[in-house]
Amino acid sequence: MHALLAVIVKEFLQLRQDRKMIPAMVIGPLVQLLALGYAANLDVTRVPMVLVDQDRSPASRELVERFTGSGLFDLAGAEDTVETVDPWLIEGRAQIVLVIAPGYGEDVAAGRAPRVQVIADGTDSNSSGLGLGYASQLLAGAGVEMAAARLASRPGAPPSVGRYELVPRVWYNPDLKSRWFYVPAVLAMVLMLVTMILPSMAVVREKEIGTLEQLSVTPLRPWQLILGKLTPFLVVGMLDMLLITALVRFLFHVPLRGSLLVLALLTFLFLLTTLGLGLLVSTLVRTQQQAMGLCVFVLMVPMIYLSGLIFPLENMPRGFQIASYAIPVRYYANVLRGVFLKGSGLGVLWPEALALLAIGLTVLTLASLRFRKSLE
Repeated sequence: MHALLAVIVKEFLQLRQDRKMIPAMVIGPLVQLLALGYAANLDVTRVPMVLVDQDRSPASRELVERFTGSGLFDLAGAEDTVETVDPWLIEGRAQIVLVIAPGYGEDVAAGRAPRVQVIADGTDSNSSGLGLGYASQLLAGAGVEMAAARLASRPGAPPSVGRYELVPRVWYNPDLKSRWFYVPAVLAMVLMLVTMILPSMAVVREKEIGTLEQLSVTPLRPWQLILGKLTPFLVVGMLDMLLITALVRFLFHVPLRGSLLVLALLTFLFLLTTLGLGLLVSTLVRTQQQAMGLCVFVLMVPMIYLSGLIFPLENMPRGFQIASYAIPVRYYANVLRGVFLKGSGLGVLWPEALALLAIGLTVLTLASLRFRKSLE
C-alpha cells in the first residue's frame, strides 16, 4: 500500500505540473456543459410566419389574431399571392406560410368548410413539424368553436354538444422540455473526456518521454502501477460529476429527483469502463495524437451516436440496436435520466448496474493484461 500510495501521489503531482491537463479536466467540462446546455434545445416557439390573406374579412382577421395571439407564431410579413412567398422561405425569414383563400368569411358565415392552407419549409424538419402541429391545433380549435356557434344559433338546438375530450398528462417532464433530456447527457460526455481520452494520452506521453520504461524496472507490481495511474483520473471524474450535477441542477434547473449517492455509485461503475478503455487505447498506440484520434473517432463518437444518449435507439436499424448492448453509455444514459427525472433507485436500475459492472471488469481485465504485456 505504501508503494501504491507513492505512485498515486506521483500522478497527482504530475497532473498539477501539466499546464495543459488541468484546463482540459476543469474548463473543458464547463465549456461542454454551457455549449450543449444552451444550444441543445429543440423546443420551438415564436415560429416566423408570413401571411397571405386573400379574403381580408373580419373572420380572416380573427383567424390571424388567433395565430399571432397564441404566442407560438410571429408575423414576419404579408404577401398578396402564394407565388410571392418563395423568397421568405428561401432566405429563412419565415418557416410557415398561412394562406387564407378568398371567400373564407362567407364560408364561415354560411356554415361551409372554409379553405385554409399552411405551407412549411421542410429543410428544418423539426421546426417545420412543430409549426405544422401548432397550426393544426389552432385550426382545429377554431373549427370546434365555429361548429358550436352554428349549433347554438339554430332554433331548438341542444344547449350543449356532447363529445370526447382527451386530457393528456405527461409524467417526469410535464412541460416536455428538450433541455431536460439533453443536458444530463453532458455528464456522460464529460466523463468520457476526463477518464478515457486524457488517461490514454497521459500514459502514451510517458511512453514518449521514457518514464514508463523507468517505472517498469522498479519493484512496483503491474497492478500497483495501473491502479496508481488510474486513481487520480477516477478522483477527478467523481469531482467533475459533482460539479456538473450541481450546475445542471441550479443553472439549468433540471430536477434531481433521485439520490445523489445512487448517481455517484453508478457513475463509479461507469468510470470503470471508461478508465479501462483509456488504458486499453494506450497499449495500442505510440503517440498522443494516435491516442486522441482512436478515442474520439473510433470509441467516443460511435458510443454517443449508438447509445441512445442523443438519438432514440428505437429509430435505429435492428443491427445497431443489438450492437448497443455492448456500449456502456447505453446503460449510463438510462441511469442519468432515471436518477435525474424519474427518481429511480437501485431497485429499478440494478440491471444497468450489473451491465456496467460486467463491462467495466471485462475491459479493465483486458487492458491490464495488455498493459502488463507491454511493460514486459
